[in-house]
Formats: sequence, structure tokens, C-alpha cells
Amino acid sequence: MTYPLTAIISDLHGNVPALTVALADARARGVERTVCLGDVVGYGAKPRECLDMVMELCSATSKPGGLKLEEGLCLRGNHEDALLGSAADFNVRARRAIEWTRDELWRGDEARSNEYWNFVGALVPRHSDGVAMFAHGSPRDAVREYMLPRDANDPEKLRANFECMEAPVCFVGHSHVPAIYYEDQRFFLPTGTQGPFELGDLEEARAIVNVGSVGQPRDGDPRLCYALFDGQYLTFVRLEYDIAAAQADIRAVPDLPEELADRLAVGR
Repeated sequence: MTYPLTAIISDLHGNVPALTVALADARARGVERTVCLGDVVGYGAKPRECLDMVMELCSATSKPGGLKLEEGLCLRGNHEDALLGSAADFNVRARRAIEWTRDELWRGDEARSNEYWNFVGALVPRHSDGVAMFAHGSPRDAVREYMLPRDANDPEKLRANFECMEAPVCFVGHSHVPAIYYEDQRFFLPTGTQGPFELGDLEEARAIVNVGSVGQPRDGDPRLCYALFDGQYLTFVRLEYDIAAAQADIRAVPDLPEELADRLAVGR
């Protein structure tokens, strides 16, 4: 089976300048499919525009097991979950951003607003294409559980997650920290753009790959991050983008906390 060169993006968080750069780079690299692991919205000031781009690339959203391999896909993240339900468990800044985002998606053309809500409402939490599994959070809890570097030293958590794997490799986001967690407890923390490299014998030791964040990196590197995967080889991509423009977008919205703009410059 020929596996399409896939761009795996996550945690866009309404950041149009970052998403525009990431998608342009992916096109230049010859990407054949885009998979978004969720959190298209939240924090950032341009949820509608980010949804527009993702809806065009990832139109297949609610047919688990029935997708053609080359079709794009978008999953439900915890911010989409909160948008549809409640953000009561979010911190104050995140909750304010979701409440503003909910209002923002109803602004303007009613027909387009309905399209946004229908798209978000149809998102599934996980998907497997036979080669790779995709989830926003973790294999065990597709929407809410974080995979963080400290988990490399938590064999119980790793074991529980690998027991829930539906393919030899699972791609996740949510924590905004790129990393590879192997079933045999090997751990890889990428720095900058790295790859392509083979993931290794996944039958011997499966892998969970966190692809980082396009819209709000949190590993101390403010450059956007996404991953490329062709069924065998993996590349982490880090790119600079116009952070000042993304910050200005947030600061132009009185209902969005100033701290959401500040953190973009430091990648935290």
C-alpha cells in the first residue's frame, strides 16, 4: 500500500499567521493529505479563518473506518469539545477565549455560521487508517489526556496508553510539546526541524508521536511545529512566522486576555 505524504497539524488555536505559513510549507514539500488533530479554535483571534482553511483541506470528518486513505481528516480537540458543551474545567483565560469564540462563530452570515457548527459538531475524537492512529490527546483518552515529556518516566501511564493503540504509531497533540514516546521507554525530544528519519521497528516497539503545535508552541521555542509522515519516515518541521501579527490580532479583541498574546513570543 502506498501511503500518502501526510502533514499532521494540531493545536492551531485561531492563529492565522502560523497556519498560513505551515500550510504553504506543506504544499511546497508535496504533501498529499492533511490531518488536523484538533483545537482549531481557542486562545487565538481568528477562529473563523482557521476553520475556513481546515474545512477546505479536511472535509472528511465523521466517517471513522470509512475514509479513503488519501482523504484529509480533522479530529475533535478539547477546545472543540468545550465549544460544543462546557468550558467549566478550563482556566480563566482559556474559558474567556472559548466564550468569545462561541459568540464569534455566530457573527456574520448565518448560513456560514451553521456550516462552522455542523463541521465542529461532526468531528470524531480518534481515527485509524491501518498504518497510523490519530488522536488529539492520547490513545487512552483521545480528547483530554496530555502526553508530556515527564511521562517518559511513567511506565504505568505509558503501558495504559499503548494498550489502547489501534495501529503501530499514534499521532497526538494537545500538550503542544513535540516528542516521541516508545513502548520500550525510549524517548526522543526533537529540537528544530529534524528528519526524515525512520521510526524504527514499530512491531517491536510501538510509538506515540506528539506533533507539537502550529498556533501556540509550549516547549520554549516560539516557532510553529508540525510533522510529516509517509508511512515510514517522519519529519518534525519548525518554522518562523509573523508572531507580532498574531499578537496584534489577539490584542485587537478586548475580550481576549493580553497574556494569550504575550506567550506566543516565548513559546510557553
